[in-house]
Amino acid sequence: MVLSTMQALPIGNISFTTFQLNGFYSLGEWRRFLFIPYFLMFLLCTTANSILIFLIISRKALHSPMFVLIGLMAVVDLIMPMIFVPNMLLNFLFDWNQISFVGCLMQIFWIQFVGAFQSTLLLWMALDRFFAICRPLSYHKHMQMPSFLKFIIVPVIRNGLLHIIMVSLAGKLHFCVKNEIDHCFCEHMGLVQLACEDTSVNNIFGLTTTFLIPIADFIFIAISYVIIFTSVIKSGKSSSKAINTCITHIIVITFSLVFILTAFLSYRTRNNFSPNSRVFISTMYILFPSCFNPIIYGVRTKEIRVQFLKLFNHVKVLSQ
Repeated sequence: MVLSTMQALPIGNISFTTFQLNGFYSLGEWRRFLFIPYFLMFLLCTTANSILIFLIISRKALHSPMFVLIGLMAVVDLIMPMIFVPNMLLNFLFDWNQISFVGCLMQIFWIQFVGAFQSTLLLWMALDRFFAICRPLSYHKHMQMPSFLKFIIVPVIRNGLLHIIMVSLAGKLHFCVKNEIDHCFCEHMGLVQLACEDTSVNNIFGLTTTFLIPIADFIFIAISYVIIFTSVIKSGKSSSKAINTCITHIIVITFSLVFILTAFLSYRTRNNFSPNSRVFISTMYILFPSCFNPIIYGVRTKEIRVQFLKLFNHVKVLSQ
């Protein structure tokens, strides 16, 4: 026991190369029961998003730019939980809580990089609605793939570059005091706050990344919807279908923004959040949108709802 403890302790400038993910450990034996709700959410997420992706790929009626973007959102919502939930479930059941430093950095990068496309896709959807409602005559011109690529390239480069720099900065830190991350997956600030050196650059760049990606995207989204609603009111036309789609996006945006900002502020401000509450919020800001985005789009978007009912009836007939 003493030997294993001595081997775990860093000497001199040696930094930890493995970390322990100890989210919810204060729950003791009750922690294992968390497998059930998180597994059910993971099952809901994979099933709902897979159905939505299948519908959009297989049904020609859903091959318009807007539904392609919804399909891409479903792909993001499907990939995000797969990055960390399987490991988290094994951790709950068997206490498999160790992760290498490189593995931790890779997990941070992919969660942040893939997650950034949730707000970016919502921005592209707002752009689609802007051209559909405010510039209908030039909609097909701007939304054809060659023209639309110019709106895609810049956010993709922005997301990739910022997160590569952020993870590279975290990779240069030394961890010589503690290697226990009070989380169920490797979260950027959860790792950085364990460093035994100045982390002000990491904190500043983390703030910068947050302002340049989700917050900047949401500002542009808000501006686009103000223009859209102003245009509809001034025209005096009833665009119930278009407005209904916009409202669906606003619901998704609101849920995403609330969870992202709550998780973000829980690490960077003085608050009364317990460690368990902070971990719960961080897992929910990834899992909740991934679970309920396809349901919101499926219920509120008539075309998707109709195609789903056709698919359901077809499967029902085949099973009889």
